Amino acid sequence: MPLDACVRRFLDTLAAGRAPGTEEVPIEGRRTQLAQLMALAGPSATIERTENQALPGPAGALAIRIYTPHGSPSIGPGLVYFHGGGLVAGSLATHEPIATALAAASQCRVISVEYRLGPEHRFPAAVEDALAAVRGVIDAAPQFGLDDRRIGVCGDSAGATLAAATCAAMAAGPGAPLALQVLLCPILDHSRPGASRREFASGYLVDQATLDHDLRHYLPAGADLADPRISPLRAASLAGTPRTILHTAEFDPLRDEGRDYAERLRHERVTVSYTCHAGMIHLFYGLGAVIPQAADALASIGREIRDAFESGQPT
Repeated sequence: MPLDACVRRFLDTLAAGRAPGTEEVPIEGRRTQLAQLMALAGPSATIERTENQALPGPAGALAIRIYTPHGSPSIGPGLVYFHGGGLVAGSLATHEPIATALAAASQCRVISVEYRLGPEHRFPAAVEDALAAVRGVIDAAPQFGLDDRRIGVCGDSAGATLAAATCAAMAAGPGAPLALQVLLCPILDHSRPGASRREFASGYLVDQATLDHDLRHYLPAGADLADPRISPLRAASLAGTPRTILHTAEFDPLRDEGRDYAERLRHERVTVSYTCHAGMIHLFYGLGAVIPQAADALASIGREIRDAFESGQPT
């Protein structure tokens, strides 16, 4: 279907006021731009409480924020959430509306993680932080009101890169397996441009220039783009990946790698629910003030999460 009319108006407004290309913007400018964009999330959902805590990380404490919805049981399922921002921008604060909405809609606790960003901390710092956070949450599950048999990971955009890489590491290592993976408009393959990256390379919110800019600030010199910690779609095997909920957008340059990841999961007999949102762009679910469909999408994703946890609940 064609680009949604509300999305078209938003993109036209963005283009009319656009500053020089992202490749010319210093990293602090990139962070400011993302914060301004995320201010378009609209009002936050109502939940019971928000708490700031910390987990031990490989280079010091990792700040986390716990979102508890109304009616949450004393021990229940939970999601460890990694925000987007190209692994160089974003924070607990910028993505709080998404985390809050997911908690309210899914009726499970969401633990958002403040992982290290490039260029101050280049790859694999963020991946190491993500894995440490998930293991820390599992190890202290009762402290967070979580059932360690019903813990999942969730990420949007580049945060989904971390979620997928963490799932792979958890599947290959010892310890309790993850119960669920939730990926929203994920970045899954920097190693080769798919058709959607070429078709929507410019003018659809996330330009290829932005993706290239972020990689330059995230990766050290000589990094292998096919490393599955950078491009999870390039993993030799996805066996052991938990049940997955994956959402993409029709007019997102990252659409095809999300679809291809879902197809690989099915081929490797992983239960997967895949939705491509017609007429939408990257991050549409986080732009509720300008894209009305965002609220319905988050509500639907929340129901999928709730149903997945309930169907997998041990008896």
